[in-house]
Amino acid sequence: MIRFGLCCIFRKEPIKFRRTTAKYLQRFSRNQQLKYLAEICRHNAHALQKALRYCRDHGIKDFRINSQILPLKTHPHIGYSIEDLPFHDQIIQIFKDCGRFCRKHDLRTTFHPDQFILLSSLRSEVVQRSIDDLIYQAEVARWVNADVINIHGGGGYGDKSTSLRRLRKRIEQLPQAVRSRLTFENDDRVYTPKDLLPVCRDMGIPLVYDVHHHRCLPDGSSVEATTELALGTWNREPLFHLSSPKNGWESGNPRHHHDYINTDDFPVCWKNLDITVEVEAKAKELAVLKLKQDLINRVYKT
Repeated sequence: MIRFGLCCIFRKEPIKFRRTTAKYLQRFSRNQQLKYLAEICRHNAHALQKALRYCRDHGIKDFRINSQILPLKTHPHIGYSIEDLPFHDQIIQIFKDCGRFCRKHDLRTTFHPDQFILLSSLRSEVVQRSIDDLIYQAEVARWVNADVINIHGGGGYGDKSTSLRRLRKRIEQLPQAVRSRLTFENDDRVYTPKDLLPVCRDMGIPLVYDVHHHRCLPDGSSVEATTELALGTWNREPLFHLSSPKNGWESGNPRHHHDYINTDDFPVCWKNLDITVEVEAKAKELAVLKLKQDLINRVYKT
């Protein structure tokens, strides 16, 4: 049975996660910064509670948590430890309540850090910032019972083989709290499933198979064959990604995501699998609910 996932935010439902900027906060004293950040973090923890309740009530069994749920957590000038915040114990408790709620209602949560997470970077400061951010997200993941922190392979830097060797070394440096949740996703510009699968198999890191990216950047392997290979990398429920091109597959650039999912883009070989499929569509919860109904009406009747 497929567990469908909603990614980060809502299109119509009045559930909002707050953010801020370093530029805005730099006009205030440190105490004022921490007080303001605490207010946002507390709001976001409550918003996550509302998001999870919405998912439970609408049969959406997975929610991807925005990587800025604790905004600017690792910023070089504004960053903070959770213990720095006023009433931090209350904020942590709300997140832990979310974890208990997920366990009770069989909801899954995941993280997908921003594109600046580059473990294969040539620059040591970029690697360190990436590691710091992964450690922060692992901390929140522990509170909310999330089992995935999903990243891309990063840049090829003119030599993908050398970059992947660097990536392997950086993975070995990660703390267990990160490694136990870390997954890799094939992208639409640099790393195909065929590129990442050897790393995944050798290092025990699951592959989050993004079928849209694979169609944009094929590697000679079919969707069916790649699905089987990706499944073999998981020691828990596999997670895949699904999206449709904004202007169709015949457009000049099919990478951009549509508001909704065309059921023609749903791989038929997935329909009887026990997997999580996160729906990467701009209509968010509307797209997930529509896809579920469309699949009942079409794919599951074939």
